[in-house]
Amino acid sequence: MTRKLPGLLAFAICLSLLMVACGGDTTNTGNATNAAATNTAATNSSAPTAGGDKIGVTECDDYIAKYEACVNSKVPEAMRATVRAQLDTARNSWRQLASTAQGRAGLAQACKAAHDAAKQSMTAYGCSF
Repeated sequence: MTRKLPGLLAFAICLSLLMVACGGDTTNTGNATNAAATNTAATNSSAPTAGGDKIGVTECDDYIAKYEACVNSKVPEAMRATVRAQLDTARNSWRQLASTAQGRAGLAQACKAAHDAAKQSMTAYGCSF
């Protein structure tokens, strides 16, 4: 189990950066893959998932709150379900990592990195972090 944590942390960081990079793209190609992802995400996550979904790591909880506020108020409706699904994936990964002391230790840094990346990429939507 101990050997899995660095891999999970690396996965969470990569996922966070990928999520931010994908969320910051202002072009919508409208291809079948994006449509399928949007439809699936809309079915599974049609409402914001704020509130009691805390990770328990201040940097992560702050990032999620700011990112959700941006998505809910600035991201075009056509992209919201996809961006929310990406955030939910990151949130679930972070929650899993936060379940152990070793995982929690690296989460603050991972969430700060995700926040810094989102700060730049989400300006395309007019968001400020």
